[in-house]
Amino acid sequence: MTQIINSFSEIIDKYDIFILDQWGVMHDGHHGYKHSIDAVKHLINNNKKLVIISNSSKRKISSIDCLKDLGFDKNNFVEVMTSGEMIWQELNYFSDKYISQLKTCFHIYDNSKEDGKDFRIGLEKFHFIDDIKDADFILACTPFQNTKPIDYIPILNDALDKNLIMFCANPDFVTIEKNNGKNMYCMGTIADLYDHMGGKVVIMGKPSKEIYLETCKNFDKIDMSRIVAVGDSLDHDILGASNFGVNSILITSGIHKDLFKNSIETGLKNIENDRKWNFKPTYVCENFSF
Repeated sequence: MTQIINSFSEIIDKYDIFILDQWGVMHDGHHGYKHSIDAVKHLINNNKKLVIISNSSKRKISSIDCLKDLGFDKNNFVEVMTSGEMIWQELNYFSDKYISQLKTCFHIYDNSKEDGKDFRIGLEKFHFIDDIKDADFILACTPFQNTKPIDYIPILNDALDKNLIMFCANPDFVTIEKNNGKNMYCMGTIADLYDHMGGKVVIMGKPSKEIYLETCKNFDKIDMSRIVAVGDSLDHDILGASNFGVNSILITSGIHKDLFKNSIETGLKNIENDRKWNFKPTYVCENFSF
């Protein structure tokens, strides 16, 4: 049974390592939540080890550099890992293990973002092209500007005809738009669509176990029962924690807030009644706060 908690103070003595999601838990993409900034300080003062695992398409160093502007001290985190970093490393070091020789890349990214092309730095062995029909593989980072999921059907049909592999740097289905608090689709929605069409998708972020193993590899000894993962996505944070074999805390004010708009109890019943979620968080809490 999932336990409802009102504060992290109720479970702090049960865990030594806290795996934190970013968006919806620590910040809204623009500002760090004050209660989360305070919570991090509280955990550090109680000698807890903190790591961040994010389904951001950004490289690891980019996410680390953003922490200060969001109100967090990067030195408080033993490790920061992103799904984008995992995919970058896979392409840079292990691309030759895939069935086709990867040379030409069709890159899906929002060119209005300040770091849209930054992901390509260090991947100069690939030739980035604009026509999917000339590509050997797809690198999917962020949705093209002003597009909807249905707009990708022609691209995905061409990709399917060529049996292209899609490397998805952000597996999230949705995120909270900071301007209006509404959910907007992420690259994971397109990757899921391609997968259901029969395409091959490589995902190494949450909920895949690989990103947790990579993040925690430098801990000498790990007692899995003393680790808890905190996130606002059932499909990624909570399922990821389950795949890794650790307890989890679902933040109810994040992307699933509509499930809990009437009450926490109603939200838990909604989760239980939905067939796609055959797993449950260990705890639910409104915010990452003490």
